[in-house]
Amino acid sequence: MQRDIFDAEHDAFRDLVRTFIAKEIIPFHDQWEHDGQVSRDVWLAAGRAGLLGTDVPEEYGGGGVPDFRYNAVVTEELARAGASGVGFPLQNDVVAPYLLRMATDEQKRRWLPGFCSGEIITAIAMTEPGTGSDLQGIATNARRSEDGDGWVLNGSKTSSPTGSWPTW
Repeated sequence: MQRDIFDAEHDAFRDLVRTFIAKEIIPFHDQWEHDGQVSRDVWLAAGRAGLLGTDVPEEYGGGGVPDFRYNAVVTEELARAGASGVGFPLQNDVVAPYLLRMATDEQKRRWLPGFCSGEIITAIAMTEPGTGSDLQGIATNARRSEDGDGWVLNGSKTSSPTGSWPTW
């Protein structure tokens, strides 16, 4: 299918992504599937190759290019290769916008360099009993405590396997 949304820079990036997948993912994918875990080494390699945080400002170690088409290239090439379990799209497409738009400057300085280098692997959990993937149905909320020194969380969550959640 001929598409005209990508330009020569995206095509060059696609070549880089394909080469990366052929070298760093395909030879190990079956083992990762067997183990049920993707190697942390591939995340570090992805960071070195510039596949993580392409839209994160350079001051935080990212590519500094706010162009979602680069994320689309990564996602398309992982799908083309059948590389399941490699969570680069979750990190780039879902978590990065939250960090870029909602984190404080201190939080950005703390988390984004490792995010872009692959030293930090992010995840996100947005559900509660009875809502599934219907994010508008989530009733849990947070408000500042009356003394202003903390947060009060209200809502319903499923308990952890140990029966309790860590305190932060």
